[in-house]
Amino acid sequence: MSSLVDYEDSESEDDSLDQRVEGATDSAQTEENQDTNIVKVIPYPGRFVSDQTVWEYHQNMAETSRSSLHPHSQPQSFTNSKRRCGGAADFRNTETSFNLPDSQREMASPQDLPCMPQSLGNAANLAKRQQTVPSGVRPYIPKRKRLATSEGVELKHPAEQVLGNQARESQILSDVSARLKPYLAQTPSMTGIPRRLLMSLRGHQGPVNTVQWCPLPHVSHLLLSASIDKTFKVWDAAESGRCLRVYTCHSGAVRNACWTPCGRHFLTGSFDNTTVITDVETGQPTVKVDNEFKVMCAAVHPSNPEVFLCGGYSSAVKAWDSRSCKVVKVYQAGIQQTLDIVFLRGGVTFITSSDCVSRDSADRTLIAWDYETTAKVSNQIYHERYTCPSLALHPLEDSFVAQTNGNYIAVFSSQQPYRMNKRRRFEGHKVEGYAIKCGFSLDGTILASGSSTGSAHFYDYHTAHMLHTLRAHSQPCLCVSQHPVLPTTVATCDWGGEIKVWH
Repeated sequence: MSSLVDYEDSESEDDSLDQRVEGATDSAQTEENQDTNIVKVIPYPGRFVSDQTVWEYHQNMAETSRSSLHPHSQPQSFTNSKRRCGGAADFRNTETSFNLPDSQREMASPQDLPCMPQSLGNAANLAKRQQTVPSGVRPYIPKRKRLATSEGVELKHPAEQVLGNQARESQILSDVSARLKPYLAQTPSMTGIPRRLLMSLRGHQGPVNTVQWCPLPHVSHLLLSASIDKTFKVWDAAESGRCLRVYTCHSGAVRNACWTPCGRHFLTGSFDNTTVITDVETGQPTVKVDNEFKVMCAAVHPSNPEVFLCGGYSSAVKAWDSRSCKVVKVYQAGIQQTLDIVFLRGGVTFITSSDCVSRDSADRTLIAWDYETTAKVSNQIYHERYTCPSLALHPLEDSFVAQTNGNYIAVFSSQQPYRMNKRRRFEGHKVEGYAIKCGFSLDGTILASGSSTGSAHFYDYHTAHMLHTLRAHSQPCLCVSQHPVLPTTVATCDWGGEIKVWH
């Protein structure tokens, strides 16, 4: 009786709705007689409703019921289930969906829907929503596809254009210069003396402190330059004379710069207290450490390239590990500042020069250090009252040279007790307080030095005779770098920011 009362109450509310549902149920039963394996599911926004499934579900419930049902119990069961599924409002939304054509209805199996509330809830998860990309948002493109596109097809987006330019620049940096190819397959010949100007490179806005060729023979056309204008650059100094890349990793003047032995990174020291290892092709700093003092010089350990030394406006020299970016050793010298550092053969010991000019400066001008123990090996090397702004190691013999403010270059043995050769002295150029650098040719037969007069001087290393004086610049010539492959090619730089290549 309770079920009859419940039916009468609901009938007054949804009389018209039940009539429409009964009509849909009769049509669904007719379709079942034609093909019992096909069940029509009527989609509507947010849910899927199957009229055949509704009818079969309540029909099975009526057969398994223990009590006999009234002939009108079928609508009653439908009404009860309607309430369990969320009320009459759930089916009123489907009124228009019963009238959809058969082509818009989807197939479903009654076994997939064990009960009506679950089937209606899971049906919302089966709806496939079309994925749209908001306007102004570009989908991600893999790097391999971007590089492939940049080589063969014109790029459509500005970001892809930048990636293509970087790929092309990286390709330029790895190309072998046509001028170098004839010399790579030959045995290095004796170094000659340059006579004429090949090209002039302009672009720095301040004095250029140093220039250095790439140590790798197949890309030795690349020239590194560091300037007080806070930048360092790479040039194609063998053919085009173009500036291939400008690096702006420092906020202060770049005092020292050199290639790492692998030829893929730079080691630079700056007045912003930092030392940076920069990737040649990407231009991004891979290591950046703060020394807490202005850096005047930096050197890579020859046997352990992950370690480098830094010296400058401090009484200590620090050894850094590039893998952990931590100080691994400290060398206390008790001086005002370190001007230059050079490793001797094998990296067991190294030499530092300082700016001490007092009466007892003989024990601090040049100091030999044991790398492992951080102890002073010798401090009685140079006994004259001149500072040594730069040092250079001979490529073949056991000796090194020191540029002095006495307007000459002194020669020292690289073996203990590091005696100075008083019989051999390279004179003729001027230093006058500038950080004039000197360097050897690849075979060690020629020693070159800049001069405060703007000239570049070339000496015979074994006889100390001056071979040639090159009128290179009108400003003080700070560095002369001899090419490692081309026998008569050198690069010079001056206080005015100009770089010249001679041949």
